[in-house]
Amino acid sequence: MAKGYNKLAKEIIEHVGGENNVEQLQHCVTRLRFYLKDESKADTEYLKNLAGIVTVIEASGQYQIVIGNEVGKVYEAILNIANVNNEPTEPSNHGGDNKRKPLDKFIDLISGIFQPFIVVLSATGMIKGIVALLGVFGLNETNSGFYAVLNAVGDGFFQFLPVVIALTAAKKFRMNIYSALAIAFALVYPSLSDITAGEPLYTLFAGTPFSADVFTTFLGIPVLLPPGGYYSTVIPVILAIWFGAKVEKGFKRIIPSVVNSFLTPFFTVLVAASLAILVIGPIATWGADFIGFIFMGIYELSPVIFGALVGGLWQLLVMFGLHWGLAPIGILQISEQGFTPILSNSGSASFGVLGVLLAIIVKNRTRSVRNIGIPATIASVFGVTEPGIYGLLLPMKKPFIIALISSAIGGAYTGFFDVVVYRIGGFGIFTLTNYITDDGQLTMNFWHRLISFVLVTVIAFTIQMFMKTPQLETMNGEKQTINHEESEKVENKI
Repeated sequence: MAKGYNKLAKEIIEHVGGENNVEQLQHCVTRLRFYLKDESKADTEYLKNLAGIVTVIEASGQYQIVIGNEVGKVYEAILNIANVNNEPTEPSNHGGDNKRKPLDKFIDLISGIFQPFIVVLSATGMIKGIVALLGVFGLNETNSGFYAVLNAVGDGFFQFLPVVIALTAAKKFRMNIYSALAIAFALVYPSLSDITAGEPLYTLFAGTPFSADVFTTFLGIPVLLPPGGYYSTVIPVILAIWFGAKVEKGFKRIIPSVVNSFLTPFFTVLVAASLAILVIGPIATWGADFIGFIFMGIYELSPVIFGALVGGLWQLLVMFGLHWGLAPIGILQISEQGFTPILSNSGSASFGVLGVLLAIIVKNRTRSVRNIGIPATIASVFGVTEPGIYGLLLPMKKPFIIALISSAIGGAYTGFFDVVVYRIGGFGIFTLTNYITDDGQLTMNFWHRLISFVLVTVIAFTIQMFMKTPQLETMNGEKQTINHEESEKVENKI
C-alpha cells in the first residue's frame, strides 16, 4: 500500500540527515514526528518545497513534517525502506535532551503518552456519539441489545484508559510494559472499588476540598479511593508508571542477574502497585482535582473570555504542539465530572479555517490556489486544518488572523452559553454527537454547538469576502496577485 510513497519517503529520510540521524519516528493525524540526533543536519528548506509535504515545523523537541491525510502511508513507506525506530530508545549521548527547555520536555512527555492512541480514543468516542444518538430515539441498555453492544464497544476503551496509558507511559519511561500493565490492572481491578461500600470508618480532612472517607486500611494506612475507583482516570496511572520505572531500575541494579528476570518484576509490581493504590493514587487525585479547580475557576470567572482565548488560540497551540497541555485536562474533567468546557471551546477552530478557505476559493480562480484550497476546504470540514493553514492561510498571513478571530468569537459564544462536551470523539463536524447528553437528550447544549459552527464559518467567510483579495507566496518567493481579472486571464490561457 505504501509503495507509491517510497520516493517521497527516501527524500525525507535523506534530507533529515539520513536514518542514522533519526532517534525515533512517530506520526499523528497529519504529521511525521521525528526525534533527530542533530537537527542541524536536516535540510528544512528543501523539505518545505518538496511535493507531498505541506510544511516543516520544529517544536516541542520534535522535527515535524506536515504531510496531511496521507501521513500514515508515508510513515509506512519510511519504515519499509529505512531502519528507523518507531519506539522510544535509550537516551543517546548527543545531549540534545538536556538542551531542551522544560516546557518542550513536558509537551514531549504528554504527547508521547497520548499521541499513540488519541485517534483510537476519538474513534471509540464517535461510537459513543452514535450510542447517544440512539438514545434520542428512546433506545437504552434495557430495551435494545443493539444499543447495549455498541455502548460496550464505544465505552470500553475509555473506561479502561489507565491500562492504555500504562502501555504508552511504559514505553516513554522505558519500563517493562508487562510490569506496567500489572500496575494499571491493579488500579482498575473491579473489586477494589467495592471497598467503598457501607459506612466509612472515619473521614480524613473533613470540611476541606480534599475530604475523603476511609472504609478500610492496609497495615494501618488508610485506603483512599476516588468515587468510582480509577476507571477512566489519567494522572494516577502516569505517576504510578513513572514511579514503577524508577523502582524497576533500582531492583535491576541490586538483584543478582541469575534471578533478575523474575524477581525484578515481582518486587517492582508488589511495591509500585501497592504504593500506587495507597499513596500515589490519592495524591494524584487531589492534584487532578486542584488542576480542574483552577481551570474551572478561570472558566467561572468569565466563561466568555475563557472561551475566546481557547477558541482563538487553539490553532496556534496545535501548531506548536502546546495543545497537549490542555487536552489531558479535558480528558480528566470528562472522567471525573462527565463533561468539559475546554474541548468544547476549542471546537470552533477548524470552522474559522473553513470559512476563510471557502471565501478564498470563491474569490480566487487561479489553479495553484484552487489545487490547494478545494481539498483543504473539504479536509477542514472534518477537522483537519493543516493543509489549509500551511498551504494558504499562513503564506497569505491576514486570512490566518481572520480565522483565529472568528474562532475566538465562536469560543466566546460557547462560553457564554456554557456549552460543554460529554465525550471525546471525531474531528470537525463529526464532533457534534459529543454534545448530546449520555441519556440521549438533544438539549440546547447541542443546538448552541451547531449554531456556533455555522456562526464561525459565516463570520470568517464574510470578513474574508470583504477583505482585499490576498496574495500567495510562491515557492520562489514571488507573489501571485490573486484577483478576478487575472484569474480569468489565467483560465483563458489554460
